[in-house]
Amino acid sequence: MTEEPAVSSQGAGATPSEPDAAEPRDTPGAAAPEIDYKDRWMRAEAELQNFRRRSQRDLGESLRFAEERVLLEMVSVLDDLERALETAREASAPDSWMQGVQLVTSRMIDYLARQRVVAMNPLGQPFDPEFHEALLEVDPPEDMPPGAVVQVVRKGYERDRRALRPARVVVARRAPASES
Repeated sequence: MTEEPAVSSQGAGATPSEPDAAEPRDTPGAAAPEIDYKDRWMRAEAELQNFRRRSQRDLGESLRFAEERVLLEMVSVLDDLERALETAREASAPDSWMQGVQLVTSRMIDYLARQRVVAMNPLGQPFDPEFHEALLEVDPPEDMPPGAVVQVVRKGYERDRRALRPARVVVARRAPASES
């Protein structure tokens, strides 16, 4: 009796050592699927440029934030100097003392101006929540329209058309909206 070779599930005549054409080749000598290295390189280059832009933007924002913190401290000192001058005028302080404080105040204002920090004078202007902080709402005086700034409680400062410190203001009350 002779034994017949076992038939594999791959079909008649196929030997188990021959790979099927539909199966991927994982052998070391087999050809790997074609990889588009240029596409990968272009994507990596674009990602690197985006990273550089984000880093530059983050660095600029950090620098601006640090500058604004220092400038806000200087604005607070300027407020103190201006209050000292006002009190000295009321108390009839010596002229030499007032001239010294006035000199320091004017130098501080000049320095802030060189840093593009300017005081806002919103009196009579319409209330803008981006530049003003409303503390109180009052009935509008005869010469002011509703929604206008009636009184400035604390000066505000802006830098590059952005509020460095919003002005604290009193606003004229708007007429109540009629209900329909």
